[in-house]
Amino acid sequence: MIHLRRVAVFIVFVALTMAVGLAEHKSATLQFVVVKDENGKPVRNAEIVLHAVDKHGKQHSDGLELKTHEDGKAQIGGISYGKIRVQVIAHGLRTFGEDYDINQPSHEITIKMQKPQEQLTIYK
Repeated sequence: MIHLRRVAVFIVFVALTMAVGLAEHKSATLQFVVVKDENGKPVRNAEIVLHAVDKHGKQHSDGLELKTHEDGKAQIGGISYGKIRVQVIAHGLRTFGEDYDINQPSHEITIKMQKPQEQLTIYK
């Protein structure tokens, strides 16, 4: 009887360890919508760059790149929970950058791209 209890405790321990291991490796699907801030029109072929960010705010060197479709949308799955840095680059628009905390299975992120600021010069 004591032997069966030890086996039962061992099985529960293994199950809990596996559950904690799976919880630590959760992943999410990210859906991006990139639009122009001035009129809400979609930005096609915008480059979206994703980098994991550590607890000190330092981004990892490896990253992922996506491109938006004609409707300004892009999607990626398998992104680990935690902080990510999102940078968006589009021709003729100001580069966007922000950190996001990924903590649920699905995120929809809308990015409003702005026109570049006017350049000031002392030369005429």
